[in-house]
Amino acid sequence: MTGYARLLVVGIVLWTGGTLLIRVFGQRVLPVDNAAAIFLLFAVSFAACAWLVRLACRRARLAPADWPAGAIAILLPTLVLDPFSSAFFPAVFPNLPPQAAGVFGGWMLCCCAGGLIGVSLRRGAAA
Repeated sequence: MTGYARLLVVGIVLWTGGTLLIRVFGQRVLPVDNAAAIFLLFAVSFAACAWLVRLACRRARLAPADWPAGAIAILLPTLVLDPFSSAFFPAVFPNLPPQAAGVFGGWMLCCCAGGLIGVSLRRGAAA
């Protein structure tokens, strides 16, 4: 299995696990009416995804120049499937209020942006 295929499998596993966790524990994780908590969730998730995607690309032994393509492989399940999760939010996440769909969509965008930024920044690169 190529590095990209492995990373796609990692993305599918992460998406499936994350979706199941939100379905079970989402009301504890996804704030709706607390702007500070939403900002904190987005910021921490951005940083965590930047680190996680970078680590996954390194472990897949991709050359750093190939990390952006590796990040796409990891993030593809989220980018393809979570628009449907957002559109059909009450059916996918019956434990959450429908108004949480926007926060959920924003959260997924922050996660994907973090992953892409994480593999794009080079250690020691000039600004």
